[in-house]
Amino acid sequence: MEMKKKKIINMLLLAIVATVLSSTLAFGQSPRKAGIKGGLNVSNLYIDDVNDEDARYGFHVGFFGEVISSEAAALQLELLYSTKGSRAYYDGILNQEVKYNLNYLDLPVLAVIKLGETAEIHLGGYASYLLQANIQYDGDWGSGNEEVDRDRLRSFDYGLTGGVGFNFGAMQVGARYNYGLLKIANDDVSEAIIGNSKNSNAQVFVAFNLMHNR
Repeated sequence: MEMKKKKIINMLLLAIVATVLSSTLAFGQSPRKAGIKGGLNVSNLYIDDVNDEDARYGFHVGFFGEVISSEAAALQLELLYSTKGSRAYYDGILNQEVKYNLNYLDLPVLAVIKLGETAEIHLGGYASYLLQANIQYDGDWGSGNEEVDRDRLRSFDYGLTGGVGFNFGAMQVGARYNYGLLKIANDDVSEAIIGNSKNSNAQVFVAFNLMHNR
């Protein structure tokens, strides 16, 4: 029953996102920009009670589209598969390295401020849905890879995002920073391990405007 419930939630979320994207892109004129994008994620959780912590290197990939676009500004929606997490080191009598791997479906909503045709500023927020989580560990306690019960982590996350983009014809390259506002632990066990950790990640991306010259 629990697995069926999670599948239904996933299907409803995807249906809602698809409805929002299709309805907004159909509003008024066709979008000036719409296409695909992807790039590098450098993520961290900033766990308090660890001896050291490194970023998790991953990726994001998905779609974007401008809504109600003008020469000076636009509203841009994106739908991205995005990896997040961190690598933590616990030192003491026994040493252990733990890699937290979190995979999300992100929906950024961005105000685009256009600085001519070559550059843009992106400011806004995002909502996320946790698709999957696991940990990889290695050290004195042993080595392995385990799935994390998703009920121990919040299914939904949200935060602020901002960055820049530079246009080269149909291609855009840019960078962005996403700052989570919600702690991801959802029970006492998770909070004892990762404390008040929140998602945080920097992105470098390449986007291709499939509406260019149309």
